[in-house]
Amino acid sequence: MSKKLRVGLISFHNFSQPGGVKRHVLGLYQEFKKRGIYSKVIAPRRKRAENYGKDIILLGTSFPFPFSGSKSDFSINFNPLAIKGLLEKEKFDILHFHNFGFPSTLQILERSDALNILTFHANVFHSKFLKKFPGFLYLLNKLVQWKIHGIIGVAPLTLKIFKNYKGPKIVIPNGIDLEEFNPRGAKIEKFSKDKINLLFVGRIEERKGLIYLLKAFKILLEKFPNKIRLFVVGEGDLKEECQDYVKENNLKEVHFEGEITGEKLPAYYRSCDIFISPAIFGESFGLVLLEAMACQKPVVAFANTGYRQFLKGKKGKRFLAKNYDFGDLAKKVEILIKDQKLRKEMGEWGIKEAQNYSWPKIADQVLNFYKICQKEKRKKEEKILPFNEIFSKIFKKDLLSWLKLR
Repeated sequence: MSKKLRVGLISFHNFSQPGGVKRHVLGLYQEFKKRGIYSKVIAPRRKRAENYGKDIILLGTSFPFPFSGSKSDFSINFNPLAIKGLLEKEKFDILHFHNFGFPSTLQILERSDALNILTFHANVFHSKFLKKFPGFLYLLNKLVQWKIHGIIGVAPLTLKIFKNYKGPKIVIPNGIDLEEFNPRGAKIEKFSKDKINLLFVGRIEERKGLIYLLKAFKILLEKFPNKIRLFVVGEGDLKEECQDYVKENNLKEVHFEGEITGEKLPAYYRSCDIFISPAIFGESFGLVLLEAMACQKPVVAFANTGYRQFLKGKKGKRFLAKNYDFGDLAKKVEILIKDQKLRKEMGEWGIKEAQNYSWPKIADQVLNFYKICQKEKRKKEEKILPFNEIFSKIFKKDLLSWLKLR
């Protein structure tokens, strides 16, 4: 791609909170910047005082709402003229949307003359919302067919909901900055080597499953008293509930570290002996697993769909425990606690696997996909419908089909 290329990377997730989509967007932005590609990140504002620098443009407003055992964003632009002004000023060749936000994505698509690419990050198959409103997926498929020129899934399962989409589709996984996440560099002093250190990183919410890890840790403490400790990195709505469990069961070696970002996060990975992710559902990829692997650490996790797709082969799947089974999770961790040589072996396997996800390799795939989708754009421009007509088509001609799905 030419250095003159202008790319807008659009997230409907607010950037005031940590998250995998935010890290993906910023990682792709940084790689584009290294290559001399003009790019800006566009995200909604949740607070008036937000400011992330000149290359992150705040557009629209985000409101948090519960979705699929986590928190998502309802994003809307109250001033449509701001969209018009931004697109006229920046003259993006490509608008690369990350997840599909209602109604903000539609508001931007309506005014876009650029190549419109969608990367879908979410695993929505356990969503209570979609069980109540299955017609939402039907509607989503109709809307992406309208003005999206190509769809990227970060894993095979994220493309499943777009089975009726007729344009280009591809799986391109999350990337990782191997200069940031690696075995070299600073470590955390409190992770002293007098004990084996276990680490959890993630939001403390239902789908991340920390309570199951705490139950597994209780079993392990009985077998290995004074030999192990657990560090918990993250914040969330269930933190108090998890802390209460720790107190009630007298788990003295559990340390809640709060939210850790920036340079300190890789230091936490480097300092642990075993990384554990007990996420029970809703995972599309496994970014925390990849970060730990890049730091040469063995990983143990529940066998949710996303993790099974990410950890490939017998070696990768060896330390996946049966979903929700904290007893099995404890058994998998116990194997690594007992065997230092195996911990080293799995760490070496992990760092080798992580090389496949470096941002230069991922960005190459994204840029090649842009080229493929240019042809789709030319075809769609010949028969594209205005915004009001596409909605009329969906809600009149296809209304009966949509209601049947409900």
